[in-house]
Amino acid sequence: MIMTIIFGRVAGLHSEGSAPYAIMVFAAMLPWMFFSSSLSSASQSLVGNANLISKVYFPRLIVPVSSIVTAFADFLISFSLLIALMIWYRFAPAWNMLALPAFTAIAFLAALGPGLFITALNVKYRDFRYVIPFVIQFGLYVTPVGFSSTVIREKFGETLFLLYSLNPMVGVIDGFRWCILGKNSPIDIPSLLLSLLVVGLFLLFGIWYFRRTEKGFADII
Repeated sequence: MIMTIIFGRVAGLHSEGSAPYAIMVFAAMLPWMFFSSSLSSASQSLVGNANLISKVYFPRLIVPVSSIVTAFADFLISFSLLIALMIWYRFAPAWNMLALPAFTAIAFLAALGPGLFITALNVKYRDFRYVIPFVIQFGLYVTPVGFSSTVIREKFGETLFLLYSLNPMVGVIDGFRWCILGKNSPIDIPSLLLSLLVVGLFLLFGIWYFRRTEKGFADII
């Protein structure tokens, strides 16, 4: 409601096609809330289970992954609110909705890569956890949640828009909007591929760093 009033009414930002502005915003808030919640919970998962990790041996990767799975349960509840919103506005989804599970999986991987890196880093540098809320808050404003990513393309051009797509959540959010809004929100393939590349790189780096440091978790924690 706040974003619809501030961005849609006061700032005068337009929606995508004929889709209601509230649905466009909520279609972006779904993956963003899942990402931010997953990142926050995953970053604290190892430190929060210190007693278990120091006493019992098991694959440490289970801990941050399980915290993201828990955030996924919240995502499903939020998705039911989206359905209620679509009924309220009498907005029917298109066949693109069938691709939503694929983009949900991409959102899961987008959160897993940074989550693994941050939770491993947080074991050694405990004060790092105070940085996470600021990163998430900053990310909300540089990610197209309250506005359409086409605004960035129109104002700054194609080249800068591709640089903007280095934010992995740009491709995820545009994908969610394409699934939910259908033809009202056409997806930009180069931007999507670039975001997917960044997601893959973050995931590989997160797994590498986590596996490299997990042997010392029990001693340090």
